[in-house]
Amino acid sequence: MDVVQKIDELMKEHNWSSYKLSAKSGLSTSTLSNLHTRNTTPSIPTLEAICKAFGITLSQFFQDETSTVHLNDEQLEFFNKWVTLTKEQKKILNDIIKEFK
Repeated sequence: MDVVQKIDELMKEHNWSSYKLSAKSGLSTSTLSNLHTRNTTPSIPTLEAICKAFGITLSQFFQDETSTVHLNDEQLEFFNKWVTLTKEQKKILNDIIKEFK
């Protein structure tokens, strides 16, 4: 998928028009329009503004969706707690989890 297609996909997911993306990103509507009409690839600053509008990083923008793991709320809560544990606590918890196999 090319960059412009990815932007279009994100706009569709968020149900955003070019005007709304323009307002959220601070880019002119003509800049966004030129991506389609001139079939140009956006500059890094333009792409950063677009990513910021969507609340994602450049890395997330280019991430392959097939490698993405989506977590439910319970899993997300677990991992948010996991990162606060000490190395020793993580080892203990990991040992406990291994016992359930």
